[in-house]
Amino acid sequence: MVPFIHHPVLLAEVLAHLRPQAGQAFFDGTCGGAGHSAAILQASSPTGFLYACDQDGDAIAAATERLAPFAGRFELRRLNFADATAWVPPGSCAGVLIDCGISSFQIDEAGRGFSFQQEGPLDARMDQRTAVTAAAIVNTWPVEELANLIWKYGDERESRRIARAIETERKMRSIDTTRQLASLIEQVCPRADQLPGRLARVFQAIRIVVNDEMEVLRRGLVGAFTLLEPGGRLAVITFHSLEDRLVKEFMREQARDYDLPPGQADFPHLRIPRAPRAQLLTRKPISPGAAELATNPRSRSAHLRVLEKL
Repeated sequence: MVPFIHHPVLLAEVLAHLRPQAGQAFFDGTCGGAGHSAAILQASSPTGFLYACDQDGDAIAAATERLAPFAGRFELRRLNFADATAWVPPGSCAGVLIDCGISSFQIDEAGRGFSFQQEGPLDARMDQRTAVTAAAIVNTWPVEELANLIWKYGDERESRRIARAIETERKMRSIDTTRQLASLIEQVCPRADQLPGRLARVFQAIRIVVNDEMEVLRRGLVGAFTLLEPGGRLAVITFHSLEDRLVKEFMREQARDYDLPPGQADFPHLRIPRAPRAQLLTRKPISPGAAELATNPRSRSAHLRVLEKL
C-alpha cells in the first residue's frame, strides 16, 4: 500500500480566510490525511478545537496519526460530512472547511480503483463500507443510463459510443478492472491527443455516481452553514465545474436578500424579500498560484470559495 500522503491544497488561502484563533472551534468535513486539520489546530493553539471527519477508513487512520500531537483538542470520526449535523452542535463553529477533492492516496493506491492509469478493481468507493461499486454500475446499468451519466457528470461528447461499447463488451465478459474499462475506451476513441482527457472524464463521471457526490455536497453545504456561529466562515474547495457551480449558487443564495417560491426561476416579481444570511468573501474563486502548482500539479483545477455567516 502506498503511504497516505496529504498535500493540503490552497492551505495558506484557507487559513487566511478562516482566521483560526485560540478558543475557537472548527469543522473539517473532509480531513483526508489531516493536512488542513493539523494546520488549523496549529494556528488555533493552544485552546482551539477541531471536529474532523472523513468517510474513508484509510484517511481516518492517517489523520489519527497526524493529529496525535494535538491530543485533547480534536474529535475525529469516520463519517460523511453531509451527516455532521447529527454530531457537531449547530452554531458552534468559527469556521468550516469542505475539500471536495479525492486524495493522492486514493488515486495512487491501485486497489482503490480510482485511476485508469493502474490496474485495479473497478471500485472507486470513497467509503468502502457502501455496496455500490464502479463495476456494479458499468456491468448492470442500462445503456441509456450509462450514456446519460457519462454525459451529465463527465461532459463527454462520445458518451453514447462509449456506453454502447460497454454494453457490447459486457455481453461477452464482465468488466471488472480499471484497465479493462480504460482499454475499451481507448479502442472506441483512439486519438492519442484526446485520450487522457476522455479517460479522466469517464472515470470522474462514474466515481461521482458511485459516491453520490453531488447530492452529498448539496446536503453538506446546508448542514455546514448551520454549524457556523454568526461571523463564522465556510470555505469550500472544488475540483470540477459541477461542484464549483453548485457551491457558487449555494453561496449566492445565502448572500441575496430574497427567497423564491420552490421550483421557480428567478424573476423579480416572484422574489420574497428577506435579510441576507451571509456575505460573499470571494466574488471569484481563488486558484493555486505558480509556486503551489510547481510543487503540487494535481492542485491545478482547485477553486476556493468562502462566505461569512451574518
